[in-house]
Amino acid sequence: MSEPIPVQVDDSELALLTDLYQLTMLQAYWKERMHERATFSLYFRKLPPTRRFMLACGQQHAAALASRIRFTPSALERLAGTGTFDDAFLDWLAGWRFSGDIWTLPEGTPVFQNEPFMEVEAPIAEAQLLESLIMNLVQLETVLASKAVRIVMAARDRPVVDFGLRRMHGIDAAVRGVRAYRTAGLAGTSNVLGGLRHDLALNGTMAHSYILAHDHEHEAFRAFARHYPGTTLLVDTHDTLEGVRKVIELMRDDPEVRVNAIRLDSGDLGELARGARALLDTAGHAEVKIVASSGLDEHKIDALLEDDAPIDAFGVGTEMGVSADAPVIDLSYKLVEYAGMPRVKHSPGKINLPARKQLYRRRDADGRYAGDIIALRDEPIEEGEPLLAPLVRAGRIDEAEMARADRARERVTDALARFPEDVRRLEEGESGYPVELSAGLARLQSST
Repeated sequence: MSEPIPVQVDDSELALLTDLYQLTMLQAYWKERMHERATFSLYFRKLPPTRRFMLACGQQHAAALASRIRFTPSALERLAGTGTFDDAFLDWLAGWRFSGDIWTLPEGTPVFQNEPFMEVEAPIAEAQLLESLIMNLVQLETVLASKAVRIVMAARDRPVVDFGLRRMHGIDAAVRGVRAYRTAGLAGTSNVLGGLRHDLALNGTMAHSYILAHDHEHEAFRAFARHYPGTTLLVDTHDTLEGVRKVIELMRDDPEVRVNAIRLDSGDLGELARGARALLDTAGHAEVKIVASSGLDEHKIDALLEDDAPIDAFGVGTEMGVSADAPVIDLSYKLVEYAGMPRVKHSPGKINLPARKQLYRRRDADGRYAGDIIALRDEPIEEGEPLLAPLVRAGRIDEAEMARADRARERVTDALARFPEDVRRLEEGESGYPVELSAGLARLQSST
């Protein structure tokens, strides 16, 4: 009988979730006795054209996993089978532990070009091994949180629910995506595992198949409403407004039936919402909400609300689940210091900022954000709040900082209210938000 195919990566395999060149570099460092402390910085050089900021997400998850990486006997046996690694090196890997520090921005921090999300400080072989894992974790959650927060902004305080599970890029993305959505401010998810794991409310209605499985639409409505008092009924399987009339008739004929909302999933959502609202209000059911779904993104939601469509909540799936307009960011994890010396990559268009750093966010007299300063870690900066803080110290999670990171959802709401309006716009274009280098970092950058 064949071995079952694993459906996820467990802790015993984390050390192998890397690119081959990470391990070949580790062996080379080991052979050359290069064990000095290094700093790697995680950042992006350029925003996607459709983003005015990114929402940092995933650093907490990445830092926690880094502290759990081990090379198990099974992992070492599999590496030995590649024929690439010396037995003595594999013996050294058996004792590998991350012993360094990881500084991170708090999750839910809006972030701009060249600003460090994380800085990893450890003996170079330890810091190097984390590159692929950290980039994967932070890339996915940041991309999804950044798309989701735009949809939340477009919805203007109306609840947004995640419907994207079925078309997301794999089960890991679908589950971790819910964590990003919670950070961004979504009200709920249809994804049962994701919602239960990441403490986001579960929401859902029914599929068209449930309606079609019954001989008559009104029978399906009656049965479902009796099974689930206060439910949401999907009304567009056949004729949307006729479906709304049947819901009204159901509530009239059976006073014990409670329907909290109807859902529109096709057609001209604005016109259908207006028609449905008129029917419900005329029948005395102003309490019944209207939920809209079907290919929505931030621009469609914004257009509906600009047109005063009477929609109370939105279900958003594929466009958010794959971040269709900006599915990747140019995330980099670069060596910026080794053995106490700053390091700079001079490749055209790929220059990095050297040395260990700190990010300061300045406020004006009204408490609004006025600009950021990227500075050397120990450089005295008189203005601005320092944002990078150590989440891992000597290989161990700082529980106090972890608790601070858990307040990401509240942090997003507060931060967005403090940014200039241009940062929050949904249209393509530059936000004009200033990000500057400190005097000390600028001097070091030019001289290295």
